[in-house]
Amino acid sequence: MTINDNEGLRQLLEDAKVIAVVGHSDKPSRTSYRIAQYLRAAGYKVYPVNPTVDEIDGERSYASLEAIPEAIDIVDVFRRSEHLEGVVEEADKVGAKAVWGQLGVRDEQAAAKAEAAGLDMVMDRCIKVDHARLF
Repeated sequence: MTINDNEGLRQLLEDAKVIAVVGHSDKPSRTSYRIAQYLRAAGYKVYPVNPTVDEIDGERSYASLEAIPEAIDIVDVFRRSEHLEGVVEEADKVGAKAVWGQLGVRDEQAAAKAEAAGLDMVMDRCIKVDHARLF
């Protein structure tokens, strides 16, 4: 189901404990890095997913969602929209609960796949902005 209302967003963020950040950069100036840091400070367990980086701030970076050693609640996507469908497929394969496409990340076909797989889907929204606004 595509979530776009405050109550749905609040419930998703409240229930989540583990967030995988796909496209997590190791550069502190990048948005994905800063948002992942915010999520860690907010109490979430955050796993970086970036096959081009071995570690970020001393934490292992994973090449794929499949390599993450625990169940994922939210897959936060910092990749271009054309990659969203593949991320949804991988998220479904590993049993993630939701996929969150950051600002500018939107693909209706990916949303349809997420819905068919029973995944919650958020598109074109910033998880940090919504978290700060709702909590």
